[in-house]
Amino acid sequence: MAEATANGLGQHALHPTHDAAAVAKAETHQEHPIKLYLMVWAWLFILSTCSYLVDYFGLHGYLRWSLILIFMMLKAGLIVAVFMHMAWERLAMMYAIILPPVLVLVFVTMMVFEADYTLLTRIAFFGPGP
Repeated sequence: MAEATANGLGQHALHPTHDAAAVAKAETHQEHPIKLYLMVWAWLFILSTCSYLVDYFGLHGYLRWSLILIFMMLKAGLIVAVFMHMAWERLAMMYAIILPPVLVLVFVTMMVFEADYTLLTRIAFFGPGP
């Protein structure tokens, strides 16, 4: 024992108390309560109902599309976070999966503003259409 301690191995090197397979299994397998999945299912139902009500009440224009997109993103976020177990992944994995779509949305927003600017310059230069 003194020799193992002198080598820096300590008590655990001489008498392993944990089975390596059991530790690996415990680290990779997580059980989540059924209540979590039922709550997410209920929220998905509520958000789908709200999305349906946008059409039912006849909302139009930017309000309609904004609400539909917000409800869609919330539902997709819940599905990815809970049912695809992304909420329990490492931060690097989350960035690898979530960051690209966020950047695509940023670039699409930039293109929308650029399109408006291009349209305004064409109207100013060529005049309004026939």
